[in-house]
Amino acid sequence: MPVYAYKGLSAQGRAVSGIIDAENPKSARLKLRGNGVFPTDIVEEQRRAVFAAAPESGLNLGAMFERMKPTDLALLTRQLATLVGANLPLVECLSALIEQVENARAKRMLSQVREQVTEGVSLADALKGHPRIFSELYVNMVRAGEASGALDVVLLRLADYTEKYAALRDKVRSSLTYPVLMAVVGTAILLFLLSYVVPKITKIFSENEARLPVMTTVLLAISGFLQEYWWLVVLLVLGVVIAVRLSTRTPEGRMRFDRAVLNVPYAGKLLKKVALARFSRTLSTLLASGIPLLLALDIVKNVVSNSVLSHAIEEARSSIREGQSIAPPLKRSGLFPSMLTHMIAVGEKSGELEEMLTRAADSYDREVESSVTALTSVLEPMMILFGGGVVLFIVLAILLPIFELNQLVR
Repeated sequence: MPVYAYKGLSAQGRAVSGIIDAENPKSARLKLRGNGVFPTDIVEEQRRAVFAAAPESGLNLGAMFERMKPTDLALLTRQLATLVGANLPLVECLSALIEQVENARAKRMLSQVREQVTEGVSLADALKGHPRIFSELYVNMVRAGEASGALDVVLLRLADYTEKYAALRDKVRSSLTYPVLMAVVGTAILLFLLSYVVPKITKIFSENEARLPVMTTVLLAISGFLQEYWWLVVLLVLGVVIAVRLSTRTPEGRMRFDRAVLNVPYAGKLLKKVALARFSRTLSTLLASGIPLLLALDIVKNVVSNSVLSHAIEEARSSIREGQSIAPPLKRSGLFPSMLTHMIAVGEKSGELEEMLTRAADSYDREVESSVTALTSVLEPMMILFGGGVVLFIVLAILLPIFELNQLVR
């Protein structure tokens, strides 16, 4: 059934807009009038024509606009799980969900999903058409829920998974926001002082033939370099960024970059813990939803966001296909801690692999939170001390020659 975007007036004379599904524009107008809305403009949504890419070009303009916060996606998933659990037909569940959603883009997306489901397409295949909102993990879990007849249970697991992932990400971001903001603002102020303020103050020193202190000479050299060659600094930074991005486009370059990231002191261990937490929780969620192990590992390797770990998971998947258990190939890679591989081995033997993976994920989440807290507690005073040291250096470099000039005048 086509979907129409409309603008109109309510019975109270207020301007309203939204989306409605109908067989044709005339039916859409009648439906709106029945709801107390007097339409002034109705346009059929042309998502497939405008936003869907031409297969030859590989361009997907709609993907640039299809975004949804993890918290909003978790809420939407939980609401859908509640409706499905009430034994309502899926089309009615989607219709009720569309009425509850306030975001126009989300309402449009759900209307398109409902239209496809009405035409006989499975929910998983309908969601697959929106990859920027519904990941491969999400689609495969929904497909498993539809096949097993436990869609509401699977949707609840998806909501829990999305909420925990969003909570961890928000905690890390909120902890690092203040240090990053301090670094950006401090760097901007320092560049302003060196390139604009310091040259005006120290201009009198360059006109004086007296011997300048070492600190002042160094400050003048840095300031002069930034004034003359600021463009070189900008080009150097841009060159490094472009070189890194170009090198990471190839599998070999991406592998080298990700390996280097894991070897960065402290930060590498932190990022590895985040990846292991996502690996454990995602694999647990997939297995608990009835996804076969090999398919689950194939999905998980794209979730960890590190090609080194993804390669290790793919090698483990190949070994499992040959009849081995999960823990030994992961342990041989040297990338998965012994605690995690031991818990996986115990879970395999006891038949509680999903529970063991969940416990491991919770443990790594706590470690990430404590590590980020410890990192920020060290970074903040260090940045304050560094900023204070730089300001002290600039002040002394300016004041020392002034003191010497005063003595010469006397």
